[in-house]
Amino acid sequence: MSAASIFERLRRTPGIEFDAEVGIGALVTDNQGHAALWEIHREYLAIGRDAWLPVLLQTDTWRAHPERIAHSNYARRDLNTENQWMLRDLRQAEAQPGDVIIIGGWFGALGDGYGAGVAPSADVAETMMRAQAEALEDGGVDLLIAATLPNAEEALGIARALSASMLPYIIGVVVRPHRTLLDGTPLRQFVETVDTRTARPPLGYALTCVHPSIADAALTAEPIGSRAIGFFTNTSALSPEELDGREDLIASTPNP
Repeated sequence: MSAASIFERLRRTPGIEFDAEVGIGALVTDNQGHAALWEIHREYLAIGRDAWLPVLLQTDTWRAHPERIAHSNYARRDLNTENQWMLRDLRQAEAQPGDVIIIGGWFGALGDGYGAGVAPSADVAETMMRAQAEALEDGGVDLLIAATLPNAEEALGIARALSASMLPYIIGVVVRPHRTLLDGTPLRQFVETVDTRTARPPLGYALTCVHPSIADAALTAEPIGSRAIGFFTNTSALSPEELDGREDLIASTPNP
């Protein structure tokens, strides 16, 4: 499973502005933002169809957990439900015979996805994410996906929140080439911890927001076998510290 960035495309789209708290999660509430989201998701759906591949559409809710929504201008809106409704409408409008279109409910870190040093405890993360997990599950998504998680303790708490649902779920972490998460936790140790300390283990794990060469190096140094099932790529092989907050898009090619 791999993914393409909607965030990076939208932040370079004229007339599109992100909310300071919930990011692209609020775009679904206005006509221009809704149209932009719809078109990008539709394009990715068409690419998958042309390649005869299943397509995973993810809700644009990486920042839409209750605390951020409460501090935004959208405190009275159910952004998680509105985002998954849009994808369900898109699936219904665009589906053709033979298509396999999966809708995933998307979660992010409570802090900065590239900021491993600032993260809540597992207990706090579990409590804070449970409401978002329930909202997406109740809205009818097919699975739950947490991505760009830099800290093992926080990721464990998010996994616990997702494991309380009835849906399959995936945990996606940011890794360094020498086999650890950004907070220094060895990848294999993290996987074993989550697998054994959740009520129901994840469907698998994804390496997220990393360049193919970094993912390859991390999995070579710290193999996790079939537990690795997803890869959400970066175009750049720069470190998270070099990329964090950067306005320009840096691209490089994967190693052969």
